[in-house]
Amino acid sequence: MDIECDNVNPALSMTTQVSSILVLSHVFQIFLKPLGQHAPVAQILAGFLLGPSGLSRSPQIRKFFFESFVIDFYASLTLYSRIGIMFLIGLEMDISYIMHHLGSTSIIACGGCLMCTLFATAISFFVYEETGSQGSRVMLALVLTVILANTASPIVFRLVADLKFTTTDLGRLAICCSLISDMYSMFILIIITAVKHKNTFRSWSLKALCSLLLLVGMVVFIKYLANWLNNHNRNRKNIKPRYVLFICIMVVSAAMTLETMGFSSVIACFIMGLMFPRQGKSARTMLATLTYAVHNFIFPIYFGLTGFRADIRYFNNPKNIAIVVMVIVLSIGGKITGTLAACRFLKKPLNKGVLLAILFNMKGHIDLLTLTSALQNNAVTSMLFYNLMLIVIVISSILSSVVVSLLVKREGEIFGIKHIPMEFHNPKKELILLACVHSPRQVSTVVGLIESLRGSDKVPISPYIMHLVELPEKTKDKLPDFIHQEEEHSDEEDYGADDAMEINEAVDIFSSEIKMIIHQVKTVSPHSTMFQDVCQFAEDMRASIIILPFHKHQRIDGKLENNKKSIRRTNQKVLGQAQCSVAFLIDRGHTSKASQVAGSESLQQVATLFFGGRDDREALGLGRRLCMHHHTSLTIIRFLPTSKQVVNVGNNVTHKVDDVHEAALNIEAETDRADSSALKKFYHGYVTSGKAGFVEKYVDNGAQTAMILRDMAEMYSMFIVGKGSGRIDSPLTTGISDWEECPELGLVGDFLASSEFNNSGSVLVIQQHVPSRGDPDEL
Repeated sequence: MDIECDNVNPALSMTTQVSSILVLSHVFQIFLKPLGQHAPVAQILAGFLLGPSGLSRSPQIRKFFFESFVIDFYASLTLYSRIGIMFLIGLEMDISYIMHHLGSTSIIACGGCLMCTLFATAISFFVYEETGSQGSRVMLALVLTVILANTASPIVFRLVADLKFTTTDLGRLAICCSLISDMYSMFILIIITAVKHKNTFRSWSLKALCSLLLLVGMVVFIKYLANWLNNHNRNRKNIKPRYVLFICIMVVSAAMTLETMGFSSVIACFIMGLMFPRQGKSARTMLATLTYAVHNFIFPIYFGLTGFRADIRYFNNPKNIAIVVMVIVLSIGGKITGTLAACRFLKKPLNKGVLLAILFNMKGHIDLLTLTSALQNNAVTSMLFYNLMLIVIVISSILSSVVVSLLVKREGEIFGIKHIPMEFHNPKKELILLACVHSPRQVSTVVGLIESLRGSDKVPISPYIMHLVELPEKTKDKLPDFIHQEEEHSDEEDYGADDAMEINEAVDIFSSEIKMIIHQVKTVSPHSTMFQDVCQFAEDMRASIIILPFHKHQRIDGKLENNKKSIRRTNQKVLGQAQCSVAFLIDRGHTSKASQVAGSESLQQVATLFFGGRDDREALGLGRRLCMHHHTSLTIIRFLPTSKQVVNVGNNVTHKVDDVHEAALNIEAETDRADSSALKKFYHGYVTSGKAGFVEKYVDNGAQTAMILRDMAEMYSMFIVGKGSGRIDSPLTTGISDWEECPELGLVGDFLASSEFNNSGSVLVIQQHVPSRGDPDEL
């Protein structure tokens, strides 16, 4: 049945289209996910199928979707989607990473943009003639430059998140470079738009100044509002929904004001999100609310509308096909050439440069906005050019996302998307860690340990605290097994609500004092499956280490009391299944003072016990970060058999491996060589410079080892030791205890957690994850 133009309700048309895009995108995702493809591809294809290239070829459907007044609604919906996406990108962006890598990201982004600009200039005359354009050739060249050079940061952001390497250097480098590329394209868009105002330059300059003042005013206002909300209603876990709505209205109002004044709000929304205060319940609530809305609704609609605009009916002759293919090839070629040249200059791996170059070929909002603005301002007069460039945008985005997904899936390790053990982790590089807590009592020690692991103030760290909440088995069928979000939306949530409020408050206070961002997540699941949530989240975040609370807690009298046995089973399963290093924290409260270390000059005395083996080398790697902290005094205590006692400690550390004959190498000799190499590096890097102490203890058997450990029980606030899974059996630990109560801690860890150490410091027992392939070099 034909639908008359006068009877078309724009809201009905838009709602129908949005609903269709959401449904079709999920259908495409079902079939594409096994092939390694992710959400953006499915969503663009959904819009492509629904648009004039697919179902809208039917006259009835086309009349329903493509009336002129309906298209205005689509443009408004795209604008609102862009506002939410860019604000969320700014909110999630790591400011410290941008500041530390501004030079390298700028060089890489500008390399690709400048090369694409040269290519666009070279082909602009040919495209101008072949598409029958009229008017300024310079304007068409500028539009073509945007088509070739721009990288759609929202699509890059979503694709990187779907491929789960957001927290890697490669992922954040891609996001930062795409934002710079967006800014470059925005600058060209301003030039194109300014042509319309060339006769009123004074008025245009005044509007630009007012827009800048508006942006600064909004940033300051939102900052003070967020800080006020953090201190308002402190007994709540989140800010109230009306405040969330108010902040969103303020952001949208500022963005719409900028659009009305003739300026794009893309960069302004990103800056407002970037400058939003990161500590406290305001950022936590805004992040949770926007993440859910953007990823589940706005992204599918936004990408769907991008594909919806393409019309392959213009592929009606070889000339048009040649123009589209030429532009796509030059866009990819320009990005690859410029990016690889920049990577070579910066001495970055070329294989990563190829992945970045293809990722930078994602097209999106700035391209569409430039085309629309140029058409409205008569800078572009050819509808053929307009529609062919729309096809270029859609095909480039689909092609690039498919190639990137395949590259990451097949060669993820080559691109550096892999776990790096603490033994090889450069202490000057960012550390990503996941610390789990079951109750508020564990938070003070955990955040104190996190603060100490930050090392130097100049070294970035991305800590995550996961609140583990047990879902009773009887309600297992009523609720999903896994609820993973930055924070729950409702203050009436029954499971773990009171504990979550105390944990949030403690973390917020700590973050405000130390000026460190600690991300909070919560999982609600039965203990039988809780380990899967922990391991999966750690893998998604590329965490280097998981810190688990011990299943015993300290009573008032100093003795350790058993909690639920289910907690211990969860810990054991995480230890066996995690794809990164795992550490057990036996909390005796002595390290909780570390949470107040910023305002205190007291030193935390930490001892790392070294018996040998890969787990002890992992503990040594953790110690490298600890000894860089100005309020931590670290001492390495190495235990050796009396038969190896020598006079010169330095020679013992650095040259012992030379005494091993190469022809007689066996497992024990290889372990000794790795141990000596690790100690040699640590000794020369930290002991000789005075950053750490080094002591050797010579013993004959486990009984002597136990006696030495008892003697130093009151000297240290924390003991760090490897579990010993890679340690060769030796008399140093044999018989250290009459019985082994917790095998998951290893012999030494179990002894330190026993009743003989009731009044001693806390204990951190670490196990190194052994990857399937060889150990990586230190990065």
